[in-house]
Order: sequence, then C-alpha cells, then structure tokens
Amino acid sequence: MAESMKGLHRTARCAELGESYIGKTVCMMGWVQKSRNKGGLIFTDLRDRSGILQILFEEQECGKEVFEKASELRQEYVIAVEGEVRSRGKDSNAALSTGSIELVAKSLRILAEAETPPFPIEADSKTKEDLRLKYRYLDLRRPDLAKKIMTRARLSQLIRHFLSEEGFLEIETPTLIKSTPEGARDFLVPSRLHRGAFYALPQSPQLLKQLLMVSGMDRYFQLARCYRDEDLRADRQPEFTQVDMELSFVDIEDVLEVNERLLKYIFKEVCNVDIALPLQRMTWDYAMNHYGSDKPDLRFDMPLIELTEAVKDCGFSVFSDCAKAGGTVKGILVKGQAEMPRKKLDSYVELVKGYHAKGLAWYGVHEDGTVKSSFAKFLSEEDAKRLVEASGFEKGDLLLLVSDLKRNVVWDSLGALRLALGKELDLIDKTQWKFLWVTEFPMFEYSEELGRYQAMHHPFTMPMEEDLHYLDTDLSKIRAKAYDIVLNGTELGGGSVRIHQSDVQEKMLEKLGFTPERANEQFGFLMQAFRYGVPPHAGLAYGLDRLAMWMVGAETIRDVIAFPKGKDGSDAMMDAPAEVFDPQQLLDLNIAVIAEEEKSE
Repeated sequence: MAESMKGLHRTARCAELGESYIGKTVCMMGWVQKSRNKGGLIFTDLRDRSGILQILFEEQECGKEVFEKASELRQEYVIAVEGEVRSRGKDSNAALSTGSIELVAKSLRILAEAETPPFPIEADSKTKEDLRLKYRYLDLRRPDLAKKIMTRARLSQLIRHFLSEEGFLEIETPTLIKSTPEGARDFLVPSRLHRGAFYALPQSPQLLKQLLMVSGMDRYFQLARCYRDEDLRADRQPEFTQVDMELSFVDIEDVLEVNERLLKYIFKEVCNVDIALPLQRMTWDYAMNHYGSDKPDLRFDMPLIELTEAVKDCGFSVFSDCAKAGGTVKGILVKGQAEMPRKKLDSYVELVKGYHAKGLAWYGVHEDGTVKSSFAKFLSEEDAKRLVEASGFEKGDLLLLVSDLKRNVVWDSLGALRLALGKELDLIDKTQWKFLWVTEFPMFEYSEELGRYQAMHHPFTMPMEEDLHYLDTDLSKIRAKAYDIVLNGTELGGGSVRIHQSDVQEKMLEKLGFTPERANEQFGFLMQAFRYGVPPHAGLAYGLDRLAMWMVGAETIRDVIAFPKGKDGSDAMMDAPAEVFDPQQLLDLNIAVIAEEEKSE
C-alpha cells in the first residue's frame, strides 16, 4: 500500500547532489531504476529527471523493517528515502555524475507501487516508436528523451530573455480566429452560439501580428501555437510552435541583424557553438541554380553545373533539342566515382523520376581512358571536349545530367540527387554548423493546377521596390522582400517585409485573383486597419520544434515535443481523434456525421 509523504521535504534532485553533501542528512525522492539485493546489502538506483543516485540499504544502518521493505522494491516504484550522503571511495562510478557518492538509507517510504512497464525505461531505447508514443508518459522518463525536453524548455527561456532585452513585448494572440487563405488547410472549430459558423485555428499569427504593429506595439513576439491540417512527415506536426516576431520601422537589414545576434546567443548557450557573424547570404535564384534547393546544405560542395550552352549543338538530341527549345541542362560532377556500379546508377534514375525528370544521363571515364556513358555514342569528339571543359571533368570522375523544358524539374531532381550523393558517399561534415540567409524569393509562383500565379509566401509580402512596375507587366519577374534562415539544409524559419501601403496591398490581392468583394470578405478587418496609419514593418518566425531538434541532435521533431502526434496525425496515448459519444454535443453544433456509404450514394 502506498504511503504518505507527509512531513518529508525533498532536499534536491538526484544529480544535484555532489561531494559537498558528504556527511549531510538528506531526503531524496524519485523512481526506482533498478534494485540489486546482495544479501546483507541492497543497492537501489534512484532516478528523476536530473539523473541517477545510488541508494545503499544496509540492515545495520536502516534496521530490519526498512531493509525488508527495501527488498520489495521493483522497477518504477516511487519512493522517498532519508539518509546520510557518503563517499563511495574506490568504488566510484565514473559513468554517473553522482558516481563518487551514495546515500546510505535510514528510512524508506514507498509512495507508489508500479506495474512492470511495457518497455525498458532506458536511454537509446530500441522499442518501436508506436509503442513508446502510446505510453509517452513512460517514454518521457527515459534519460535521453527527458534531456531533450529539458533542453527545449531552456531554449524557450533563452529566447524570451534575449527578445525581452531587445525591447520586444510578449503578447498572446487568439487561437480561435477567422479562416483566411494561408496555403494549408485550416482546422475548423464549429461555433455553438453562431450556428453554421466556424472559427479556424491559426496556421500562424500573421495578420494579428501585423495588426499589433498598426496598434503601435512596435516590437512583438510570442511562442505561438499554430495548426495546419496537412500530410505529415518526420519534421512536421499538425500542431507546432513558432517563435513569432514582428518589428515596426524596419527594413530587411534590421530584421536580419537582430536575428543573427539571437542565433549566436542561443547556439552558444545551448550548444556551446560559436557562430561567426554576419551569416552567409545567397539569393534564391543563386541557390536554386547552384544547389537545386532554396535550403541548400553547404556542409559539402558538389554544386549543380550549367551545361545548356555546352550541349546545345551536340549529337545527343535529348540535350540539344531541349537546349534549343529554351530548356535547361544541368549536371553534377561526382569526383572519383567513374566506377559507380550500374545498379546504383539505376537507383538514381528512379530517384530523379520521382521529381518528374524523364531520366538521368551519365558520363564517366575510367582511369585507363575507357568511357562509361549512357549517351557517349551520340557525341562527337568535339561534343565530348565541350562537355568535359564545361564541367571540369577529369579521369575517374562521373558526370550525372538532367534536362527538361521546366527548370524546376531540373532543379528539384538534381537537388535531391545531390543530397542523396552527399549522404551515401559520406561527404557531409556533420561537425559543421552552416547557417545561410536565402533572400530575394520570387513574389509569385505559377500553379499549373490553378492555372494562375499565387503568392510564394503570402499576400502581405512586400515586393522589391525596383520590381513594383512588373505588377502590370510580368509577375514572374517580381522579387519579394522575403528571407529564410537555413541551417545544414533545413529551413529553420522565414519572414518578410510586409506591405504597409493600402494601394499596394489592394493591387497585390487583385493580382492573386481576389475580387474587391472577396478581398473585403477575407481580409476586410486588415484593410480597414490600414486606413488609420500603418508603420513600415517586417517579421520572422522560426519553427521552435525544428530549432530544438537540431540543437539536441534528434532525428525527428517528435523527440522535442512532450506529447506529439504519430505519423498519421493520431494520438495513440489519448486515442485521438475520436468519435463524439454524446450525440447532444453534435446537435448543439448543428452537425451531422455522414457515414462513408451514405457519401457514395
């Protein structure tokens, strides 16, 4: 039977004890990691979030009653122990931070008994994630996962401290808002008081933080909960946290400068990494042309090579026809890989096809001078010479090429191939922290599905002033005052300078296909606010989960979220989402659930 802790007060957490406590009487509480009965001695490892402390039960010290109670201890029992801290002398355990001391027990209370857990509570668990998520409260007891969650908590505190010192106000914005088009599908919340009407959970506080700038709050931030009803992957959750900020009377340089100092501060404090400032910058166009990605991993080289001009008159019609029709031919030079087996090359062909490339061509020359190629028989000696000169090719190298009339296909396929080669050939230096600002994104991107241009970021991003005249002539040429912060090939966050002139905002919505009526219906509250004096403003938002994931070296953001959803968006621990069992709840909301068979009729 569980005992009360009445009259007891915990002295410290387990790993907070050190040699300075030797000779002192303390009271410690936690979970039993394991207990070993050696006859007249019982050694028990006591665990809490800080670490492990060895407890020694010796009958001569604690008495027969306490010793017999200690012999009943099992894994995950919750206990309170009073006793004296002593040195372990030559029996020290260097693997533990408390390995030089132990607690010699005088009294013991069993505060809670426990069933045998469904998996071992230990670091580096080999238990399948589905089971660990079902028992997440046990999973969180594991030392390595607990450390990650604690590191995230410290990161949040550091961010709050830095931004507060920089004059930012932490202001909460509502989580029941109006549904506005922001790129992903909204989670909708039906209103009981307004029948047939719905709130939306915010995908971001975008419009609200802009209104805070209209309100004169000047510098705002919050650790904002955001929601997107979209397909999941390792670094995506339906609910997540943004480090959200907005600043008034600023332009791009002001936003980048304060955020570079923020990154330098938190990475030094959390990871003891010294970031050199200013951070590297790269335009979107340069990043795509040289790395096939707007979030390039710069921990290894291997850029994309422009070959369109070199092959436009070659005998291989796949390349020459594409080049003459205004398409793009690019390649990747893989040093010393002319001997790459055909099976591996075939796997790369399949990889690029997944990005809509029609195929992958290769050209290699062995050390003995023999050519290995999928298209060399179509090349003249002069064609081959131009290709070699344009690519910097040498004996023993392998050149991989993709061509297409759509440059996005070439970028995407070779960008993915570059990353695959970097990983499989072990070219990535994992000791490096390569930060990068990607700037000057296109304002618009053309949607084949919609048959029109849409905003690459959102409709409130300010175009570059020198490109404004293209609003009436060529939307594809407009660059945005937008910027992303990238670390080792991962986008940590992004932002932009916002439109603060009503006429420019109205023009932008018009170009995105909004009629005046629809624009007023969707964004009327913002447009009305813009009539009353709007300061120039800009902002940025980081994915806090993704930032924490990099800092702790996790493979997935689920490792830095206390209670994450699984890969299919479900919560195995709470069994959510679930049916509503009280029909009255649905009636109150004027909602009827339609069965699948009824839908198909």
